[in-house]
Amino acid sequence: MVLIRREVPGDQRAIAAVHDAAFPCAEGTPAAETVLVDALRTAGDTIAALSLVAERDGQIVGHVLASRAHLDTLPCVGLAPLGVLPSHQRRGVGSALMHAVLAAADALDVPAAVLLGDPAYYRRFGFQPAGPRGVLPQDPGWAEHLQIRTLNRWDGRARGVFRYAPAFAAL
Repeated sequence: MVLIRREVPGDQRAIAAVHDAAFPCAEGTPAAETVLVDALRTAGDTIAALSLVAERDGQIVGHVLASRAHLDTLPCVGLAPLGVLPSHQRRGVGSALMHAVLAAADALDVPAAVLLGDPAYYRRFGFQPAGPRGVLPQDPGWAEHLQIRTLNRWDGRARGVFRYAPAFAAL
């Protein structure tokens, strides 16, 4: 059984290990996702209630983070990263984390979650291509992979350029 819970300060090393394993780089080099999580924390752009871990038998096996973002002037969240230890992939851990973070964002009255990712994978969580909703990427090269998941507070009027927290630009 997997428990989904909020990140606590003692989890940071295990979260880094999850992302380093899920997105391997050259030996001794942290994954870009690990660097991103640290930069978002340092900048104060993480949202404590939207940094969730998956725990199995006392071990953190997955992590998802939603950080501050904007759609034009409308505050929303950017989802990234989502990482699961390779030994626990394809077992529903990533799906459980995604459902939990979307439910938590909705409970916080966040109007929308936006991400860059594989449309075939994220469609199962209600994400749709952002362009047809009038949501444009900062970088035109992102257009094919920019997706939005509207939540209950979404009123359908927001249009414009989606902007992740500044830490994303450093990647």
